[in-house]
Amino acid sequence: MSRKDAIIERLKENGCRITKQRKILIDIILENDCTSCKDIFYKASREDKKIGVATVYRMINALEEIGAISRKNMYRVACGEECENEDGCEIILEDDTVFRMPKAKLDQIVQDGARQRGYLSAGKKIAKIIYHDRQT
Repeated sequence: MSRKDAIIERLKENGCRITKQRKILIDIILENDCTSCKDIFYKASREDKKIGVATVYRMINALEEIGAISRKNMYRVACGEECENEDGCEIILEDDTVFRMPKAKLDQIVQDGARQRGYLSAGKKIAKIIYHDRQT
């Protein structure tokens, strides 16, 4: 049984109707390195102009519910040459906009915020910042 067939079977078991649009979305997700729901939508709308953004979001949610995908892994974005060897982070907004921030800039923002909020007195600097990965 192919991955696509297994996903379709699990969706059916979960009560989902399998439409032509859902099959298109499954194919796009399986065949491409998609970075967001919008990315999936743009690719899908080239194949079927009737596919809406809401359809994509509902399908992503259905695939997550059956454990076929994880948004955390699906939206992994390569940083590119400009920050390939640089520590930092990606900040992903609710609309799937991605900001890449080098560690030095992020540390400066934390330092400035701590000073503005009264956590740091004049002349003091943060020696170390430890970021904990929190599952969202």
